[in-house]
Amino acid sequence: MSNIVAIVGRPNVGKSTLFNRLTGERKAIVDSVSGVTRDRQYGHSDWNGKQFSVIDTGGYVVGGDDTFETEIRRQVQLAIDEADVILFLVDVREGLTPMDEDVAAMLRKTTKKVLLVANKVDDTNVANDVAEFYQLGLGEIYPIAGISGSGTGDLLDEVVKDFKDVEIDNGDNLPRIAVVGRPNVGKSSFINMITGQDRNIVTPIAGTTRDSIYTHYNMFGFDFNFVDTAGLRKKSKVEEDLEFYSVMRSIRAIENSDVCILMLDASQGIEQQDLNIFSLVSRNNKGVVVVANKWDLIEKSNQTHKEFEQMIRERISPFEDVPIIFTSVINKQRIFKVLEAAKQVYEARSRRISTAELNEKLLPIVKEQNPPPAVKGKWVKIKYITQLPTAYPQFVFFCNLPQYVRDPYKRFVENRMRELWDFHGVPMTIYFREK
Repeated sequence: MSNIVAIVGRPNVGKSTLFNRLTGERKAIVDSVSGVTRDRQYGHSDWNGKQFSVIDTGGYVVGGDDTFETEIRRQVQLAIDEADVILFLVDVREGLTPMDEDVAAMLRKTTKKVLLVANKVDDTNVANDVAEFYQLGLGEIYPIAGISGSGTGDLLDEVVKDFKDVEIDNGDNLPRIAVVGRPNVGKSSFINMITGQDRNIVTPIAGTTRDSIYTHYNMFGFDFNFVDTAGLRKKSKVEEDLEFYSVMRSIRAIENSDVCILMLDASQGIEQQDLNIFSLVSRNNKGVVVVANKWDLIEKSNQTHKEFEQMIRERISPFEDVPIIFTSVINKQRIFKVLEAAKQVYEARSRRISTAELNEKLLPIVKEQNPPPAVKGKWVKIKYITQLPTAYPQFVFFCNLPQYVRDPYKRFVENRMRELWDFHGVPMTIYFREK
């Protein structure tokens, strides 16, 4: 199970730069103008084998000093509520500011692990200026340079020091299905519609973590546990805060699930926040069903359904082999088709292919019909294939020269395996190893 690391601090201290550094991506926009990041960014990271999710709380809209400070407090409080480790970022070049002190005052009240990170320590001339921040009373200071990565190794050692690999066990082997998505896409309505018909056979099961609530659903041939994240606590009426809180809850839900139902608002299309959640689902190797809700609000022609589905697949590429279902929860349209798809994805994710069957059906394809292309005059010869005993499909292809197998060929092999064994909606990992 992953942990959540939140990056907090006043604007323009380098939160998005550090986020990009930790996640190894360029998702967060970096600009010298404060408040440039409007959407909450979140991604996946690991250090020395310990995996965790990263939240960038940067990017506030400046509307005057008072409003600005209120926004900072609200975002920091949300981070305090849900994160496991909080990175409090300050700018050593600008020095200690009153807004830094406001954030620190809130952080001193929490029992969560808080690491004070002094950013922009790019040379020895400013290294001594770090000492000024000791007066915040938050203990040791970790000097870094987010742009170059200097100092982040020591910081990450401390971040992951107490992280443990927690095996999720809810007391039975029932599928765990989470409904995730942005606020106001219909998650609560969907769960209420599904579970509200006969409450006497819907029973709460104690969550395995502090924030996951399992609801046992056993009707109409379905038997599974909902990982229920629909009920957001009302921290504020500000939509951005609900979005931020929803992100943190979604991360927990994804980690505690086998299959995620990613719900979109069809009237808004598929937005960047939807893609971020989809990325988290696939990178956590969970099964996924995409549900385009509020389909009743769309003006339709003969091609609307096909065009909309194609647009979604293009946006979620390269992992586009997923069920896409168009629903109207309010009109009870195709609700149970969603559950049927989730059940099928769960079965696909749990599918085990014997070594004999793998080699009988796939080995002729990769050895004779479509072997890996030669590289530098050398041919890759695949000996045999086996599936690893893991929670999701992982396969090992033993061969003589694994270093010469390129990504296009790996995608070809994955696509053939999906065709042969119906891994629809399930992330898959393929390794080529030397035999």
